[in-house]
Amino acid sequence: MATSAASRDRTSLQTSGLGGVAALRIAGPMLVLAGAIVLLGIISAEALYPAPYSTGANEISDLGGTTPAEGVVVYQPSATIFDGSMIVVGLMVIAAGGLIHRGVGRRSVTIPIVVLGLGALGVGVFPGPTGNPHALSAMTTFVSGGIAAITGSRVTSGPFRWLSIALGGVSLLALVTYLLLGEGSPFAVFGMGGLERWIVYPVVIWVTAFGGYIAGRAAEA
Repeated sequence: MATSAASRDRTSLQTSGLGGVAALRIAGPMLVLAGAIVLLGIISAEALYPAPYSTGANEISDLGGTTPAEGVVVYQPSATIFDGSMIVVGLMVIAAGGLIHRGVGRRSVTIPIVVLGLGALGVGVFPGPTGNPHALSAMTTFVSGGIAAITGSRVTSGPFRWLSIALGGVSLLALVTYLLLGEGSPFAVFGMGGLERWIVYPVVIWVTAFGGYIAGRAAEA
């Protein structure tokens, strides 16, 4: 039975034949690199932020510039590093989503990944000072990221399947509880910046791990 289950999972990564497997061999490392760029981009922007910056009090997007409601403040080189990282990552995730579709042929898996890439791209193109366009891009990223992790579990097996669901679930839980409860959310204890990271970082972890997973399975094909 275990062999049969593994065989079915491997087949799900090859529904488009050899071309699909080759696409996954590209998409996997691309997602790993995208996850690394997100983390290193944020770390670098935080380290070079020329004003006091708190991971609890400051939202991640403050690195690219604060919103009009907060009073627009843009600090360099942090803004360029953050915005540039988001643009590059967004393009990479969109491309990886298209490649993954060639390998798995499941829109329920690949559409959320592409939308996640579009959201990240929007965050970089429309930083905090743009107001509503940035807010829409950020919310798109938050929602699609959690969904992508959960639906992505459909083409995985074993412990990683449950890890994908857990990471997506934590991200969406942090988002939904804040939207419904505001400051009453249990995640609010971490401050707005900390709460936002509970939404974003599980998705970044999933993107990186999922990329490694599909690259490994494609290599076995």
